[in-house]
Amino acid sequence: MRLRQIALVGADLEKAESDIRAVLGLHYAYADPGVGKFGLVNAVFPIGDTFLEVVSPKAPGTTAGRLLEKRNGDGGYMVILQVDDIEAARARIKAENARIIEQADFDGVAMSHIHPKDIGGAIVSVDQMIPKARWEWGGPDWENNVRTDVSLGVVGGELQGDDPDAMSARWSAVLGRPRERAGDAWRIPLEDSEITFVKTADGRGEGLGAFTVAVRDPDAVRAAAQTRGLLRKDGAVELCGTRVHLRAA
Repeated sequence: MRLRQIALVGADLEKAESDIRAVLGLHYAYADPGVGKFGLVNAVFPIGDTFLEVVSPKAPGTTAGRLLEKRNGDGGYMVILQVDDIEAARARIKAENARIIEQADFDGVAMSHIHPKDIGGAIVSVDQMIPKARWEWGGPDWENNVRTDVSLGVVGGELQGDDPDAMSARWSAVLGRPRERAGDAWRIPLEDSEITFVKTADGRGEGLGAFTVAVRDPDAVRAAAQTRGLLRKDGAVELCGTRVHLRAA
């Protein structure tokens, strides 16, 4: 199991896209027409062979729109995990009495979205691609548009909640992955990545509060963020209402 994509939700897609390009040094984003059925527009950025997505509501009554209201602004939305055996993953989800709210199987692509109330913190999708290197949600030409002079990959997602112990235990059970204590937090190690669970400290409630990007020069990324007013007082970068942890590669 691997963390392949993090999705954020933003009220202003154009601004979020501009900030991500400037701070993380990316130059290409795919607009997936498939999200239109959910009342959304989006931009999907390849970072190495991982992806960062921003979705924005274009119609009333969307899940994304309700999340913007619930968490008082832009923030984390979805975690997409790649698996090698989608049927085994689906069987475990069912065995743990977690609801699948969206499912698709077509042309070497299989995905299942887990209801956020049944796992906690975010919508979680488990996806299988054939061949494994493929990523349908990044568009047909993403590999020719990868730029790694600044950012190399998304390597972590951070869920926050009132009880990170219970949330991490639920994720561990539904996904069939062991968890371990990490100081005051919990973590689920994945292939080349991890999901961590921390106590809510920002007053915004349960959700995807941060993600981690491997970058060549963290100081240069912070300087780019500061230029755009995206460097917080605590020194953290913030994109689309979400903290970005920088890992030197």
